[in-house]
Amino acid sequence: MFTSFGRYILLLRLSFRKPEKFSVYWGEVMREMVSIGVGSLGIISIISVFIGAATTIQVAFQLNSPLVPGSVAGSIARDSTILEFSPTISALVLAGRVGSSIASQIGTMRVTEQIDALEIMGVNAPGYLIAPKIIGGLTMFPMLVIISICLGISGGYIACLASGDVSTVDYISGLRDGFLPLTIQVAIVKSIVFGFIITSICAYQGFYTTGGALEVGQSATRGVVYSCVMVLFADLVITRLML
Repeated sequence: MFTSFGRYILLLRLSFRKPEKFSVYWGEVMREMVSIGVGSLGIISIISVFIGAATTIQVAFQLNSPLVPGSVAGSIARDSTILEFSPTISALVLAGRVGSSIASQIGTMRVTEQIDALEIMGVNAPGYLIAPKIIGGLTMFPMLVIISICLGISGGYIACLASGDVSTVDYISGLRDGFLPLTIQVAIVKSIVFGFIITSICAYQGFYTTGGALEVGQSATRGVVYSCVMVLFADLVITRLML
């Protein structure tokens, strides 16, 4: 365990050494940002709208009482979406999409000896392959979470409009009542930490892949599982520290 952690830290140090040529690395960073951000926008949008709608309907069902104002459903749905559903569920989904892609891509390069070829040519392989992915994750994950929050709240509004369980006026009133900017800060911090965890752990699993195609699949699976577990653990820690 300690050996693996030491190799993980060493790999991160090698990844962020001074690059030989900034223009090449800049192009890789832009490519990863497009792959992570634009490539994940569709699945994040669909999940956010449906989760926001389902959350609002469930809250309205549980608070169906004449003693509870209808605006409470909007407040609870807003805080749940911002603090938990958008950052955490988005991270778990992105671990499956982005994390598995990173692990399998780097793992394939390892088993086909492409990484060895880069090192023979004097290229810092961790810096060239891993650093752009981590930077892309740190940049795009917060943007995806912000989009997820907006779409989740919009999904709740659509659910109110379609079902009539809560009036849209009460829902919007609940969104405005008692809003704390701290919740947005917590969501942004979570998204940055989650982005680093997913990209770095999956890159580590792929970089140290040995064997063939079967081991590449196993590395991708381990990367997704480990990153999901660490995302949930980090979610608990950040929530406890910031709230």
